[in-house]
Amino acid sequence: MKSVAIVGTGLIGSSFGLALRQAGFDGPITGVSSPRAIADAIAAGAIDRGAPLAEAVAQADLVFLSQTIGRILDTIRHLDPLVRPDAIVTDAGSTKCEIVDLARQDIGRCQFLGGHPMAGKEKRGAAEADGGLFRGRTWALTPDSPSELATPAARDFRSWLERIGARIMVLDAEEHDRVVALTSHLPQLASTALAATVAERMGASPRWGMAGPGLEDMTRLALGSYDLWRDILATNTEHIERALAVYIQKLEHMRENLRTRQLQEEFERGAAMAGRLRRTP
Repeated sequence: MKSVAIVGTGLIGSSFGLALRQAGFDGPITGVSSPRAIADAIAAGAIDRGAPLAEAVAQADLVFLSQTIGRILDTIRHLDPLVRPDAIVTDAGSTKCEIVDLARQDIGRCQFLGGHPMAGKEKRGAAEADGGLFRGRTWALTPDSPSELATPAARDFRSWLERIGARIMVLDAEEHDRVVALTSHLPQLASTALAATVAERMGASPRWGMAGPGLEDMTRLALGSYDLWRDILATNTEHIERALAVYIQKLEHMRENLRTRQLQEEFERGAAMAGRLRRTP
C-alpha cells in the first residue's frame, strides 16, 4: 500500500490518517471532503492535501470511505469507473448490509471489503482526531467469503490495521448488523431515552445538583448527533426494533419486581456482564 484516499475527513477518517502516520506509513494521504474539513485535517496532520473524488481515488491503493452511511452509499454509486483495478475500497460504516449489498452490485473494477472500526467519540471533526483511537479496539471486516481476505490488497490492509493496534474481527454483514444493534445501537438509544426522560421530568428544576456521576455516565452517549445516527437507524431498523423490544421487556420485568427478590438475579447478571466487558483486552 503506497497511497491512500480518505473520503470523509472527520473524526474517524482523520484519526485513521493519523494512525497510519504514527504506524510508519510514509506514502501520500489525500482527503476528499468539504473545504473546511480538508483544512482541519491538514492542520491535524491527518492528510497531505485535498482533492476531488475522481483525482484522489485514481491514485490510491486504498480508498477509505469514512462518511455518514448515506454518503458512503452515494459515493459507492460513483466509484467504479474511477478506481484502480488493483485497489481496495473499504468503509467505516456502522451498519453493513446495505453498504455491502450495494458495493457488490456497483463495484466490479476493484475489490470492496466492508469494515467498521468500533471506536469513536461524542465530538466530531478532525480537530478531535486521535491516532490512538483504534488501538485495542475491534475493527470488524465483513467479506462475502473468506477468500476475499486472502487477496494481496486485503492482506496489506489487514497488516496496517494490526500496525495501528486494531483487533480484527471477521463476520458476515448480517451478523454484524444483528450484533451491533445490541452492543452499539441499543446503548445509544437507551442513553438518549434516559436523558430525554430526565429532562422532561426535571424541566427547569433547580435540583440538577442532585444529579450524580451515575447519570453523567449513563447519558454520555446522549451527546451524540442525530445527523450521524439517522442513517444508522434507517439502515438497521429490524435488528434495532428487536433489540429495543427485548430491552423494553426487561425493563417491564424490573418494574414489576421492584419489591421482590427476583431483581437480585438481574443485578448479578448485569454486574457479571459489566465486569467481563471491562476485562476484555
